[in-house]
Amino acid sequence: MMVDTRLLRILGLALVVLAAAACAPVRYPDNLPAGSPRLTARLYVAEDGTRLPYRAWLPIDRPRAVLVAVHGMNDHSSAFAGPARAWRKEGIATYAYDQRGFGGAPHRGQWQGARALIEDTKLFVRLVRARHPGVPAFLLGSSMGGGVVLASLGDTDAPKVDGAILLAPAVWGREIMPAQHRVALWIAAHTMPGVHLTSAQIRRIPTDNHDALIKMSRDPRVIKYVRVDSLYGVTNLMDLALAATSRVRVPVLMLYGAKDQIIPRRPIMTAINRLPTRLQRLAVYPNGWHMLLRDKQAPTVYRDIVAWIGDRTRPLPSGAERVAVIETDGR
Repeated sequence: MMVDTRLLRILGLALVVLAAAACAPVRYPDNLPAGSPRLTARLYVAEDGTRLPYRAWLPIDRPRAVLVAVHGMNDHSSAFAGPARAWRKEGIATYAYDQRGFGGAPHRGQWQGARALIEDTKLFVRLVRARHPGVPAFLLGSSMGGGVVLASLGDTDAPKVDGAILLAPAVWGREIMPAQHRVALWIAAHTMPGVHLTSAQIRRIPTDNHDALIKMSRDPRVIKYVRVDSLYGVTNLMDLALAATSRVRVPVLMLYGAKDQIIPRRPIMTAINRLPTRLQRLAVYPNGWHMLLRDKQAPTVYRDIVAWIGDRTRPLPSGAERVAVIETDGR
């Protein structure tokens, strides 16, 4: 998620005068206490006992592959309902859970810490794989979820998966973020961390699917604002995700919309160029926006993902990889 540059500039200047009364962004401990992690019928019980709702879309017969999907900022697990139903027909099982602070999870709207989100993903993969022994498993992350997936794959105890699909992953770390964004965000997070920014202040179009936007606006599980300290927290996550790219050791399919107004092209290209060459594939959709699985051309993305899961060496049906070469040449 990206805040309008002018807003951040104005916010930063206004908050300088409040710096003397600075308070820190809300932080949660990174070291989670030991617990009894498990999957019940509807809940994922994490290492520290936190109960996170999850959903599963399973084919009738034994799946040929299992996909663990991680949602984006302010979203929840049902974001994958449409594609998961399509993938189920192809023999692919999809599991998705509400991340801490989102959907039906505890502490809704409050940032729970990048490390907690990363550890939740690694554990969830282990629990899902235990349910489907011997079945190839893949991680899929959208936007913020893509950042969580990347960061988890860069850890020394990375989840054991056969590949990862990243849809416009959150990799716009401070290393390549404009200086005025970094400064304004730091000031805001350390002076007024609990301030809410609404859609009226975040001037970006995430998808061309108007019906999907209306549905999200009416969904009580979709958060309609973002706290300043959450923006600060997701930026910390993006730092970790970008730093993790060179340590990834599984095949990666990165998907990006040419019309994306949320994650700029430069961070995406920085991330793809740091992934080991033999493991990375990039596809750019000329008519794609940020929410590639909700866009009007989403079925094209569905099919490319199915094809890549089936064979990670063959060209994608859409031809979007050829577009990626043209679009990124010399930039």
